[in-house]
Amino acid sequence: MKTLTPCAFTLGELAERLKARLVGDSDHRVTGLATLLDAGPDDITFLANKTYLKYLPETSAAAVLVHPAYGDEVPCARLELDNPYLGYAELSRLFDPLAGQAPEGVHPSAVVAESVHLGARVSVGPQCVIEAGAVIGDGCVIGAGSIIGAHSEIGADSRLHANVTVYHGVSVGRRAILHSGCVVGADGFGFAHDGQGWHKIAQLGGVIVGDDVEIGSCSSIDRGALGDTLIGNDVKIDSQVQIAHNVQVGDHSALAGCVGIAGSTRVGRHCMLGGGVGLSGHLTICDGVQVTGMSLVTNSIHEPGVYSSGTGAMPNGLWRKNAVRFKQLDDLAKRLARLERDASGAAQG
Repeated sequence: MKTLTPCAFTLGELAERLKARLVGDSDHRVTGLATLLDAGPDDITFLANKTYLKYLPETSAAAVLVHPAYGDEVPCARLELDNPYLGYAELSRLFDPLAGQAPEGVHPSAVVAESVHLGARVSVGPQCVIEAGAVIGDGCVIGAGSIIGAHSEIGADSRLHANVTVYHGVSVGRRAILHSGCVVGADGFGFAHDGQGWHKIAQLGGVIVGDDVEIGSCSSIDRGALGDTLIGNDVKIDSQVQIAHNVQVGDHSALAGCVGIAGSTRVGRHCMLGGGVGLSGHLTICDGVQVTGMSLVTNSIHEPGVYSSGTGAMPNGLWRKNAVRFKQLDDLAKRLARLERDASGAAQG
């Protein structure tokens, strides 16, 4: 798909930006980024996975971003670098249709309290509400219908897409991206039970979100009960993720869709949680842990590595038989232990 706003770069300009080795005409201009099969003569494409090597001879692209090992197989101009996927990420931002499109200034329909501090080059869209004492950093884009609560702070060059809600007393770092429908700073799930009913515990903490964080659509990060919920620098959070009160997520970690983290759990740096992973409350997950999709973690993890739980999909009839056997595992383990003791005693006698 072509970008919404026209942009063009010479291959020489792209090579310089990516620090890539160019083989081809440095003055040739490209206006789009596409896949190997979809790219036309005005597009640049990339090869980052050997699985798609078979499509390389068929591409009609002007140039291919490629690892040097496959450079001789490229039928057109090429930009060689050791990490083509990282180069693709850089190119994608160059051709991003949203880049630079938001108009500076405050839309007439927005409601901005007098005590709000707006930095330079800020864009506040239609129907936004920014409450008293909030601070909006330079270059921020606040999308239509978004709400920023009292005394919250949005760091420089951050973008809130339409209908984002940032509650009071929340701090969001620089260059953050918050997608539509996400909520940062809602009350954590805190209640006391008196034997008959529930009594709400006021959530007095806040949320601190670091720099370069991205939060997907319809994800929720709850404020702390007393201290703050903490999201480190360069954390990437997918859509429909739930992060409960007083959770801490370390720098450079990534959480895929539908992850749920219960209260006061600490996730280390450089962790990856697959889709649908659930972490119980008050756990500690050390640095460098990867948890595969749909796993439930009920105990702390103190050694880096890959962890999984649950069973893979199978025909229902087989699953029903195995489910019966799961219930028998404890009895089978006890019987096996008795047999081992008896065998050991017989051997000694």
